[in-house]
Amino acid sequence: MTGNPKDAMSTAELIRQMAEEVSRLVRDELRLAKLELAEKGRHAGIGAGLFGGAGVMALFGGGSLVAAAILLLARVMPAWGAAAVVGVVLLIVAAVLGLLGKRQVVEVAPPAPERVVESIRRDLDVVKERAHR
Repeated sequence: MTGNPKDAMSTAELIRQMAEEVSRLVRDELRLAKLELAEKGRHAGIGAGLFGGAGVMALFGGGSLVAAAILLLARVMPAWGAAAVVGVVLLIVAAVLGLLGKRQVVEVAPPAPERVVESIRRDLDVVKERAHR
């Protein structure tokens, strides 16, 4: 005997202990995934709120600049023509931005819990290594 308590355990006891440890490992990994996703969600929510506030302020600033551009063009053409020209330019800019935004959204990777996936891979590697001994 080597003095290791596991040497004295029966195969059934070892299997039972392994099942308990695997169960605990799975629960711990699920808890870690939940925490990681909650952290990512919290950061995304704060970022979205800040972007929303910035968007509202940009909308007000942009509206003021649009009004200024219309008033400037109204000096050389009828006011309705100035408003139409500025409106067409804004629609063209909106179309370009929309296409660029769509391209960015398509390139986004799925929000997977990367640390948990890597941890599970390491755990599986350890289990496979021990199974081959």
